[in-house]
Amino acid sequence: DHEQPGCLHAGMDLYKWSFKLLPLVDSDLVMRCFEHALLARELDMRASPYDLAEYGYSPIRIETPAGRAEYVRQQQQLADRAAPLRDTLAEKCRELLGH
Repeated sequence: DHEQPGCLHAGMDLYKWSFKLLPLVDSDLVMRCFEHALLARELDMRASPYDLAEYGYSPIRIETPAGRAEYVRQQQQLADRAAPLRDTLAEKCRELLGH
């Protein structure tokens, strides 16, 4: 109830918790959460002061209006992508707890 689904780190935590629940959760779910965490981390790093150009990642310049808009757009896409993963993981946890 207190989670902020738009937060990139909340999205990355889906992988952490799905991995901790292995083998009680399907490995396909863990893999999908891992792939999501990679995308979230990429956005997080691109919006940071790190220079990732040599690794093929262009910066998102959040200090500009266009950069902030791009960040918000990608953050929303990630939140939308995470929602079914979050729902599936939460349902599995309820199932494991007998609720």
